[in-house]
Amino acid sequence: MRLDRALDAYLRHVTIERGLSEHSIAAYRRDLTAYVEWLDAEGIADTSTITAAVVGRFIADRSSADPAPAASSLARLQSSVRGWHRFLAREGIEVDDPSGRLRPPKAPQRLPKALTIDQVERLLGAPSAEDPLGIRDRALLELLYATGARVSEAVGLDVDDLAHGDVLRLRGKGSKERIVPVGSFARAAVDAYLTRVRPGLAAKGRASARLFLGARGAPLSRQSAWLVIREAAENAHITAEVSPHTLRHSFATHLLQGGADVRVVQELLGHASVATTQIYTHVSVDTLRDIYATSHPRAR
Repeated sequence: MRLDRALDAYLRHVTIERGLSEHSIAAYRRDLTAYVEWLDAEGIADTSTITAAVVGRFIADRSSADPAPAASSLARLQSSVRGWHRFLAREGIEVDDPSGRLRPPKAPQRLPKALTIDQVERLLGAPSAEDPLGIRDRALLELLYATGARVSEAVGLDVDDLAHGDVLRLRGKGSKERIVPVGSFARAAVDAYLTRVRPGLAAKGRASARLFLGARGAPLSRQSAWLVIREAAENAHITAEVSPHTLRHSFATHLLQGGADVRVVQELLGHASVATTQIYTHVSVDTLRDIYATSHPRAR
């Protein structure tokens, strides 16, 4: 099959049949477009002529790029290539999967960067309580920290998702839904936004069921939410790097430090495997060391 047709077929598959998020689909499209362009430059125009040696040369070419790609980026690229070839073989478009022996590099385990509780409180208190957009921003930040939601999940919330009082329905990766509790501080911040700010924002734009709206009434984007977090960090004089995932990392770390079971945190984060959640347990080593030093009779 021609490369462009094969790529289109796979992207339709991951979009319609697998129900992946727009972010994941964009990553697949970006990785595989680079792969197809490389194949085209190599004089390969049909998927039937791609061999294991060709796939290996592509990965070797990408691995030796300058600057060198991060192990996580290379692993994602290999995953995209393998997924495409597995699909072509499974659908009978091609006889063999030339990527079958491809093994992703082992990505280094990086500890998530979590804020201290004091830093989180400063961050949450940074938006102005007198400014309408400040009230919205406070509600967004409180909700992110209270639920551990991904930024994409938070901006994808509808008002009806809050209909159950002290719990919230989140739609995660692969359109999987999960129910998470919402603390009183976050609920109060969201209620203030819903009653005092959202009606005015909604009147500026077309009718939208989205919970968080921008200044012109359109649904708040992931990029705008990122800017809200960055501005709050600057106003709170937090020098540590604060990314869209920082409050999610802090949510998990603080729960574990407070004694929460790792499997409960797994459910709250929406991780498919507890192994993904267990990386957060390493963040608490310093806390464990301090408790051990003060509690064990022969620690010192």
